[in-house]
Amino acid sequence: MISPLGKACARMDLTAVHDILLKTGYKEEEGAENELSFQEWTQQVQDMLNTKKFGDIAFRDKDFKNAIDYYSKLVAMMSVPSGTVFVRRALSYLIIGQPELALRDAMQAQVCLPECPTAFYMQALALSKLGMETDAQDMLNDGASFEAKKQNGWRV
Repeated sequence: MISPLGKACARMDLTAVHDILLKTGYKEEEGAENELSFQEWTQQVQDMLNTKKFGDIAFRDKDFKNAIDYYSKLVAMMSVPSGTVFVRRALSYLIIGQPELALRDAMQAQVCLPECPTAFYMQALALSKLGMETDAQDMLNDGASFEAKKQNGWRV
């Protein structure tokens, strides 16, 4: 059974995808290695947290150009990349009409979170916007497959 995110991606409904990403937050990264909790509390860490917060606020408020700017700064600051940040920036790029950059970020999200259906779904959206329908359908199917495995409690 495909999730609401998968269905929204299949419909190319970017507004619904945005709403779902807001609701899920950073849940897909739970349990992932996160160096922030092991670093000393420094100004650099505070700057990263503020940059993430401002990016998330811009994303929430549908200010996608500023979200891209903040998430780009955050990616440059982070020692461990965040798949969720790449997903959010990818959707922002899609919404402002830059599918090539969206595809790049969706692929980076998959590198960070290889079992993440959302990364596949974002690639499907970008590929579809680029007119690569067969590849987009393959990515949509891959995302649905990973999602089914997750729902059945299997690790890929």
